[in-house]
Amino acid sequence: METISSRDILSSILGRLPPPDLARAACVSRLWRSIASDPDVLTRSLLRPSPWRLRRLVGSPSSGSSWRRLVGLERFAISHRIVRGDTVPGLAVRYDVQVMDIKRLNNMMSDHGIHSRDRLLIPVTNPEILHDTTCYIELDAHAKREVAMLYLDGSGPGKSVTSAENRAGTWQGQGRKVLESVKRSMHVDDGTAEYYLSIGNGDPRAAFSEFAEDLRWEQQAGTRLTG
Repeated sequence: METISSRDILSSILGRLPPPDLARAACVSRLWRSIASDPDVLTRSLLRPSPWRLRRLVGSPSSGSSWRRLVGLERFAISHRIVRGDTVPGLAVRYDVQVMDIKRLNNMMSDHGIHSRDRLLIPVTNPEILHDTTCYIELDAHAKREVAMLYLDGSGPGKSVTSAENRAGTWQGQGRKVLESVKRSMHVDDGTAEYYLSIGNGDPRAAFSEFAEDLRWEQQAGTRLTG
């Protein structure tokens, strides 16, 4: 037992376990729990032959213990870059997932939250989509959760300033009063109000018109989905 108690050797052994077995091994002792929570050990465990059979996992979990407790598909997400016309119901149909699952994963209370973001996290429901792919461990600021992100277009995480951040910077200072007025009238958050003012070139009337048009489109789409 003196040999097996060596931290380096134990780390090598635990890293060879599949995630469910690693979670059980963490219950043996404090030492084992500490090693099983190590991000490097968990990453090696996640890359083992498994239902998702990843080719590569880039990055390390910020908290090994939280990842160890959730080792199923709930730790994976597809990164979808939002384009004009995207809606939560439409994306649910496109990716064959539930609307509520998208909202829950993205920490969204309303469908209109989509307009304050550049991307949405889409739940992964089929492990085969992960086969032989590269995933990136990322913390999504809007969703407030860390996931292994899959980019279907192979682009990987971008490092440039997002358009949402650019919009936020545009409405600091003298435009703030206009933003607050639009926000109150639409009953939306800052990001959504910024988005519609941006596409309306700063004109509140144009922003309201665009907002109303999108609402009509969402209502029609919802009617088609439930019909």
